[in-house]
Amino acid sequence: MLLLGPLYHLDRRANRVKALAAAARVVRPGGPVFAAAISRWAARLDGVLRNRLYQSSPLAEALLTGSERTGRLTPLSPGGFTGYTHRPGQLRAEITASGPRLTDVVSVEGPAFLLSDLGERLADDQDRRVVIETAAALERVPELIGIGPHLLATAHRPPG
Repeated sequence: MLLLGPLYHLDRRANRVKALAAAARVVRPGGPVFAAAISRWAARLDGVLRNRLYQSSPLAEALLTGSERTGRLTPLSPGGFTGYTHRPGQLRAEITASGPRLTDVVSVEGPAFLLSDLGERLADDQDRRVVIETAAALERVPELIGIGPHLLATAHRPPG
């Protein structure tokens, strides 16, 4: 079962746990559950630092403190993206509370998303190897999991 977006839009913990429990309920016994989440620091790292949202939206920087504290992303313009962001430990706890057995939580992109020349690096064999090895080396480091904009939790429904 893939949850590649619902957790972004459920700002109440009870609703996220309910969605995760429903996913575990409909997958076959022993089957996998994959849940994507936005990292708590995605707005700062991806939005403000990498994409310079402060240039197009003066609110971008002002909203960071509140969103990093609460996890709730406020839209930068009417009809703009709103969502919920997770700390890695919080995502682990929600998976555990919902029923499936947690396997792992990793940083999807890791710090590679900050590379302005990522496309070129991936096109070169040696550079691609270094990028992938770096991402693999850091994807499970507890202090660094939240550095990438997205988290991926893997779990499975208990057998029988």
